[in-house]
Amino acid sequence: MSRHDGHGISWKRLWHISSIGIILISLAGCSLPYLQPVSPTASSPGEGSSQAAALPQAEITFMVALPQDAPEGQSVYLNIVDEVTGLALNPITYPMQKMDARHFGIRLPITLGSVVKYRYTRGTNPPAVEITTTGQQVRYRLYDVTAPGVVQDLVSAWSDQPFNGETGRIEGKVVDATNNAPIPGLMVAAGGRQTFTASDGSFVLNGLPPATHNLVVYALDGAYHTFQQGAVVAAGATTPATIKLTPAPMVNVAFVVTVPKENVEGVPIRLAGNLETLGNTFADLSAGLSSVAARMPTLTELPDGRYSVTLSLHAGTDLRYKYTFGDGFWNAELTKDGGFVLRQFIVPDANTVVQDTVETWRSPKTGYGTFQVTVPANTPATDSVSIQFSPFAWTPPIPMWPTGNNTWSYVLDNPLNLLTNMEYRYCRNDQCDSADDAETAGPAARGRPFKVTSEPLPFKNEIRAWQWWQPSETPTQVVAAQIQPRGSSYIAGIEFQSNYNPTWLPRFAEAFKEVHGIGANWVMLTPSWTFTDNRYPSFELNPASDPLWNDAEQEAQSARSENLNLAIFPAAHFTGDANQWWQTAPRDATWWDMWFDRYGEFATNFADLAAQSNAGALVLGGDWLAPALPEGKLADGSASGVPADAAERWRKILQEVRAHFNGKILWALPYPQGVDFPPSFLDAVDQIYLMLSAPIASQPNPSETDLENDLGSILDGKVRALQQQVNKPVVIAADFPSAKGLLSSCLPARGGGCLSLDILSRPNPDIPSLEVDLQAQVDAYNALFVAANQRDWIAGVVSRGYYPPAALEDKSASVHGKPAQDVIWYWFPRLLGEQ
Repeated sequence: MSRHDGHGISWKRLWHISSIGIILISLAGCSLPYLQPVSPTASSPGEGSSQAAALPQAEITFMVALPQDAPEGQSVYLNIVDEVTGLALNPITYPMQKMDARHFGIRLPITLGSVVKYRYTRGTNPPAVEITTTGQQVRYRLYDVTAPGVVQDLVSAWSDQPFNGETGRIEGKVVDATNNAPIPGLMVAAGGRQTFTASDGSFVLNGLPPATHNLVVYALDGAYHTFQQGAVVAAGATTPATIKLTPAPMVNVAFVVTVPKENVEGVPIRLAGNLETLGNTFADLSAGLSSVAARMPTLTELPDGRYSVTLSLHAGTDLRYKYTFGDGFWNAELTKDGGFVLRQFIVPDANTVVQDTVETWRSPKTGYGTFQVTVPANTPATDSVSIQFSPFAWTPPIPMWPTGNNTWSYVLDNPLNLLTNMEYRYCRNDQCDSADDAETAGPAARGRPFKVTSEPLPFKNEIRAWQWWQPSETPTQVVAAQIQPRGSSYIAGIEFQSNYNPTWLPRFAEAFKEVHGIGANWVMLTPSWTFTDNRYPSFELNPASDPLWNDAEQEAQSARSENLNLAIFPAAHFTGDANQWWQTAPRDATWWDMWFDRYGEFATNFADLAAQSNAGALVLGGDWLAPALPEGKLADGSASGVPADAAERWRKILQEVRAHFNGKILWALPYPQGVDFPPSFLDAVDQIYLMLSAPIASQPNPSETDLENDLGSILDGKVRALQQQVNKPVVIAADFPSAKGLLSSCLPARGGGCLSLDILSRPNPDIPSLEVDLQAQVDAYNALFVAANQRDWIAGVVSRGYYPPAALEDKSASVHGKPAQDVIWYWFPRLLGEQ
C-alpha cells in the first residue's frame, strides 16, 4: 500500500518507519504448526543509554483469535505502537503466522521490564483495524514483560466488520498493597478496552466479549508496579477483581544530552515521553497524537553546551522518551537516515545519570522552515503564540519563541523528509480552533501553504487581527448603585466551562491570577466524566475531554495557591446529543440500577476530589440530570421511566457524598424547569445553585431598566417562593451570552425547545447567523448585580462559562477579556466589603 492524501504525506512511509527501544526484528523461516521466534536483524542506533544494550530479554508469544465471521485468506499483523511519536505514526509491524483459519501467533524477544503497547490489524487495503464491541478503535493493549510468557487475545471486531454477539464486564477495585488505600487515576485495560480508576480505586470495563482477557493495571506516572493477570469474562456476567498494587520507590534520574551542531541557540529543548509527567495525555488528540509540548519538562543548557534535566521517577518504570524542540512528532530527534528515535530506559532502583547524544534534528535531503510572525499590539502580555501544522490533519499546537517587539519565531527541521506539502497557522496559548489568527480561524480552516524543498525556506508573516479579539479602549459603563457589603461569606464566583482540553493545564496558573484579579473569592471548577455507550450505561473518564485525576488535582492546587475558595462542580459529557442519549437508552429496571450505581460513583469520586483539595463546596445537579430526577421527563416531555423510589435513591447518594466530604453541598437547579418542578430531596442539601440562563428578558432589545425589572420579577416570583419553601440560601449562577438577541429569545432546537448555550462555548464551531453583542452581556450583568444587591436572601453571584486558557470576545457566556468582566471587577470587591 502506498497512498498519499492531498497534503502529500506518504502513509506507507509512516507505517513502516522503525522505532527504537525495542530491537528491530524480521520474520525468520517459519514452518507450521509450530511458532518460530524471530531474530534481530539490526541494532537500534538511537537507543537511550548504555543500559539498553545490557538489559536481558524474554521471549513473548502473542496469540490472537479472530472473530467467528472473519474472512479467510487475509494476513494478520501485530503492531507495537509508539505513544510518544503518535500511535499511528511509528509502529513496528510484524506479520503473524497462521495457525488455522481463526488463530495467528508470533514469538518476539522483548526487553525485560517493558510494558508493551500493541494492537492488531488485518491485511486489507487500507488495513482493517481492530475495534471494540461498541465500535471504538482500540488505542492499544498492554503486556507487562517480567519473564518469558504467552498472551492470548481475542479481536472483538474489525473496522469493516462490526461486533455482533453477547458481552460481559470486569468490575473491580485497586488498592495500595501497603495500606489498602484506594488508588485513583490508574489505567485499567483488557480486551482492547481502557478505563481509569475512580477515587475509591473502582473501575468498570464494559462490553468485553466472552473470553479470558489479559487484565492490566498501569500507573500513568510509574508510581506503582504494573499488575497483570488473566480474567475470565462470561456473556451477561460480571467478573469481580480485587487488585493490590505495590508502590515503586522514587529515584532521581539526571538526563544529560549532547546536541548536534545545527542546534538553534537558546531554543528550549524538551523531554517527550510516555509518562503523564512528560507530556503524554493518554488521549486521542487531533491527528492521532497524544502529547502536548507545553506539558513536557524543559532542559537547562550547561556551560559546556550540553543540556540537562533531573526528574524524580519511579524505579522499574519502562520509560520511552526522546529529545525535542517541538513535540513527539515535530522537531524530535532523528537518526542520520531520517528515522524516528524512541529511547527506552528501565528506571533502576538508585539515583542515576543517563548520557545521551542527539544524532541530528535535520531531515535528510530537505531544507528547513524558519517562521517569524508579528502579532497585533493588542495581544495580551501574558499570552504565548503557538504554531500549528497540518501534514494530513491539524496536529496539536507547539509554543513559539518570543523574540521581542511583538514577534515570535520557530524553526521546523523535521520530519520534512516524510512530506511534500503541508499547511501551518498561528494561535494564542495553544488554543487553535478558538484563539486563532483571524485569517485561518476555526476547526475547518485551511492554513498557509508550505511546500517542502531541499533548501531552507523563510516564512515571514503578520497577523493583522486575532479571531474574537478586538478590545475597545472605551471604558465599560457600570450602573452606579448604593452597594450593600455582604462580607467574606458572600459567594462572588467564577465558574469555568467544562469543555476541557489537555492543552489547558499549562494555562491554569495564569487563569487563576486573572480570576483573583477581578475580585472573585470563589472559583467553581468543572471536572467531568463522559457518557459513552448508553446500553450499560458507561460513564467514565475520557482523557481527551475530561481531566485526568492528577490534572484535576493540579488545577485545584493552582486555585488554592491564589487564595481562592474552591468549589467542585462535576460535569457530564456525552459523545453525541445528550437528549438523544437519554431517548435511545433502554431505561428498564436493570438499566436504572446501573445508572444510579454509576452516578453514585461519579458523585463520590468528585466528593473525594473536593475533600482532598480542601474545597469549601461541592455542587451537584444540573439540567442534564432531569430524566433521572423523581418523575423525570425526557426532552420531548414524555416520562423517562425513572424508578418510583428515585427520591430515596438520591437521598442515599447525598448521604454517601457527605460521608466523603464535609463541606457545603449545593444543588444546581436550572431556571425555570428546576424551579417549576424542584426535587423533593432539596432538604438534604445546604444551598441552591440557581442556573439562571438566557433568555431572561420579556421583550426584544431590552434596556437596562427592562432587564432590571425582568430579573426582579424572576427573583421575586418563583425563585423567592422556592427559597422560602426549602429555606435554603440561593446562589445565582448566571449564564449570559454575548450574542445579539439571546437575552430575549433562545437558540431553537430541532423538534422544538431551546439549545443549551454551551453550544456557543469554545471550541465548538461558530454559528454565523448570530452576531456578537458585548453590550448585551454588560447590560445583563449590570441588571443582575443591581437586583441581587437589593435582595439580602441571595447568598452570592457566580458568572458561568468562563473560558480559562484565553481572553476572547466571542459569542459565548465567558466573560474572560470582555467588557462584562469590568462589571464583575467593579461589583465583586464592593459586595465583599473590600472596597
